Amino acid sequence: MKKGLLVFFVLVVFFLYLKPIFADDNSRQQELQRQIEEYSAKLTDIRKQKNTLSSQIQYMDTQIYLTQLKIQETEQNIERTQKEIDVLGERIDGLDTSMNYYTKLLLSKVVENYKNKSISFYSAVLDSDTVNDFFNRFKYIKITQQNNQKLLIQVQQTKLNFEEQKKIREQKKIDLDNLMITLDKQKVDLKNQQNAKKNLLAITNNDENIYQNLLSQAQAQLAAFKSFTQTAGGGIIGANGFGSGSDGWYYSQRDARWANSRIGNSGENILDVGCLLTSVAMVLKKYGVDTNPSNIASNSNYFYLNTAFMNYRWNMNPWPNGLNSYNLSVSQIDDEIKNGRPVIVGIRAGYYGMHFVVLKSIDGSDYIMHDPYYGPDKKFSEHYSKGQIFSAETFK
Repeated sequence: MKKGLLVFFVLVVFFLYLKPIFADDNSRQQELQRQIEEYSAKLTDIRKQKNTLSSQIQYMDTQIYLTQLKIQETEQNIERTQKEIDVLGERIDGLDTSMNYYTKLLLSKVVENYKNKSISFYSAVLDSDTVNDFFNRFKYIKITQQNNQKLLIQVQQTKLNFEEQKKIREQKKIDLDNLMITLDKQKVDLKNQQNAKKNLLAITNNDENIYQNLLSQAQAQLAAFKSFTQTAGGGIIGANGFGSGSDGWYYSQRDARWANSRIGNSGENILDVGCLLTSVAMVLKKYGVDTNPSNIASNSNYFYLNTAFMNYRWNMNPWPNGLNSYNLSVSQIDDEIKNGRPVIVGIRAGYYGMHFVVLKSIDGSDYIMHDPYYGPDKKFSEHYSKGQIFSAETFK
């Protein structure tokens, strides 16, 4: 039993030694969390300010710093989780050692009792010469049985602890994998935010008048998008409610999976103003890009300033899979479609506002379209006329 006590003592000392390490981690984590809350509040305050070039740059700088803080927080969580996994590994090894020791001890007791043919109450009576001798033998039997019972319970408890610690370690490994995924996404977000600021300065040439002009364009387009969706009605549909279309690459801006997702740094959502980005997601998917409207909406690098305005940024964006976007005249649309390249067209619907759809094939004098609002494989003439087309874009 001395060896068992030694194992127990070593484990206790080991766990007590670890407390200062995790206490220090908690202190650093709390400070980071305080800063994240502080800069999140600052970001909200800046959003409420008048929309100027200066306030936009301040917003972007704050957002970049906030993302850097979140990256630090995730890295600390990764470090902490890895430490916990290591500690659990040591703990499991210790429990394994204890379990092996107590199991061997229990087995030796069983073997010993078997060899002695298990001293019984009746043998104690028969083999005792005196009353005192009997009570001593009986006491020995009782103590032996109690010790063996305690040893059995100890083995069972150690085994339970061993299995529990293994389960906890497996969950920690899953947590670590999820943290690594989060870190990768945060690093992508940081790069996108830094690029967005760089593009802003390049486009505006640090000129407030240019900024305000572009902002007016963005606000006008988004108001036209909202006018269309409000007039069309219908609202959110179930996940993949319209299906994927005959060719498998249709998306709806009304899909419950992303309809309420925020676009870029704006307060707008995909349901209200996401027809263009949803059309882009469809075409990219057609060309083999693993994406959807939510993925595009989450990348602020695709949108102008803190709005959901996407149009003017196309030529500045590095599209996936080596794709590039090209502006077309209306007269070029048919040739592109005949060559197997779908065309994204903008439609001015008068009172109904503005909308974007994807023309995918020609049907006589008509087009077959994927409409991000009305559904896949629709005849263009059922909702619009060719005279309403004001812009066309394709990817190659």
